[in-house]
Amino acid sequence: MSTRVSPLTLSGIEQLPAHARRCVFWEMDPAATSDVQRFCDPEFEKEAWLSMVLLEWGSCGQIATVGDKVAGCALYAPPGMVPRARDFPTAPVSADAILLTSMRTEPHAADLDVGADLIRGVVADLVRRNVRAIEAFGLRNEDGEPSPSDVPLATAALGCSDSECMIDAHFLEDMGFEVVAPHHRYPRLRLELDRDHEWKVAVEAALDRLLEEASLTVADLTAGSAVGAH
Repeated sequence: MSTRVSPLTLSGIEQLPAHARRCVFWEMDPAATSDVQRFCDPEFEKEAWLSMVLLEWGSCGQIATVGDKVAGCALYAPPGMVPRARDFPTAPVSADAILLTSMRTEPHAADLDVGADLIRGVVADLVRRNVRAIEAFGLRNEDGEPSPSDVPLATAALGCSDSECMIDAHFLEDMGFEVVAPHHRYPRLRLELDRDHEWKVAVEAALDRLLEEASLTVADLTAGSAVGAH
């Protein structure tokens, strides 16, 4: 079954995985985050932030679904709308770039290439909006620290931290991002966008549809032959 990726809308906020709906790692001032989580409702704060960005800037996320189940999500926004973007040693994000903040996948989709599908969805959206580049603060594991999954699973703890809420730098590099601000822990990476990206995304999507249709046809023929043999 293929993965479908669609833009986040106001009415679709409730579709986000549980952690993504509550996580305010990127959206709140780091100095206030602990107080907010102690005295306020993080889910309310996250929905307020998403609503603000959606209304002022437009879609700021992609949601992946497999069948009728949500398989993962990716969130992004102009860096000026992301308070934590100023807090990294490799800041600031370039003025011509949109910041990719977080990605998550659901456990039932762990064996699918949902991360790559989400990146293609983000690229297609931002190319259509004439964005020059995507940047992200990647995470590299430290000595003695277990290697993170390329894209965190949504079953991870609901608490917010860099290991829970950031994207693995190796995954970003595999997706074509290049390090523009090196750091042992928090490198900043960049993916240049151009019209070729939109063409490649369209071609890949068309090929995926053809392959899926071909596999369904083969399956139908095989089933028909089996019935005929009886």
